[in-house]
Amino acid sequence: MDSPLVMKMEQYRRFSDEDRRSLNDLTSSRQQEYGTREDIIREGEHSPDIHIVLSGLACRYKLLENGSRQIMAFLVPGHPCDAEIFILKEMDHSICALAPSVIASVPGDIMRDLMLHRPGIALAFWWNTLQDEGVLRERIIDEGRRDAYGRIAFLIYEVMLRMRAVGVIKDQSFDFPITQSDLADATGLTPVHVNRMLVKLREEELIAIEGRRWTVLNAAGLRKAAKFEVSYLHLDRVKDEPESEAGKRLKGLI
Repeated sequence: MDSPLVMKMEQYRRFSDEDRRSLNDLTSSRQQEYGTREDIIREGEHSPDIHIVLSGLACRYKLLENGSRQIMAFLVPGHPCDAEIFILKEMDHSICALAPSVIASVPGDIMRDLMLHRPGIALAFWWNTLQDEGVLRERIIDEGRRDAYGRIAFLIYEVMLRMRAVGVIKDQSFDFPITQSDLADATGLTPVHVNRMLVKLREEELIAIEGRRWTVLNAAGLRKAAKFEVSYLHLDRVKDEPESEAGKRLKGLI
C-alpha cells in the first residue's frame, strides 16, 4: 500500500514505479509518535530533517508576544510540514500535533539528492509548495474579506477535500480533533463566534459534529455556503484525469 506521502503527491503528477518506491521508502524508517499539543519543531529551531505527517493532525502556528496564537494551516496525513527547513538556519514558525500523530523524519541530504536527481519528485514537491501558498492566501482572504460564516464553512470544506484526496476518508465523515479555540485561532474569530457559526451550520443540516467526528451532510450545500472555488489547491491533474485514484476519491467534490 502506498504511503500517505505518495497519495498526497500523486495529486500533482503521475509517478514512475521507481519514483513511487523512492517516495514510499522516504517515510518507512524514521517515524516518531507525538502527543496532543506536542510541538514537532519550534520557531527558532533548526532541523537537518524534514517532517511528514503519516497519521493524526498537525498545524503550523505562530505565538505572539501577548500569548495569542495564529494557526496558518492544518496539516493532514501525507503533508510535508517543513519541506525547506533543511536549507534554512531556523524555523520562522512552529509546528504542533493537534492529536496523537505519527511523523516521519527524512534526512535533508536524502531530500536534497532526490530533488537534484529525480525531477518528477522535485516537481511534485514544487506543486505542493504552491498548494501551501494557496492555502495561506485563503487564510489572508478570510481575515480581510470573508464573514465569519463563510470562513468556517470554507475551512471545513477545504479540510474534507484534503483528507479525501489522501484517502483518509471515503465519504464525508472524518476525524477532526480540534477545539473551538483551534478554529478561532485559524480564522481570526473568538471561540464564542465560532460556536455560533457551527450552530448555524448544524441547524442548516450542512454538518454534524459528534465529539471529534465531523460529517458533511450536504457537500453541495456547504460548498455553496462557503462560495468555495477549488483552483487554489492546484488539483489540475486530478481534474484532467478523473479516473486516477485521486480523481476517484474527489469525484463530485471539485
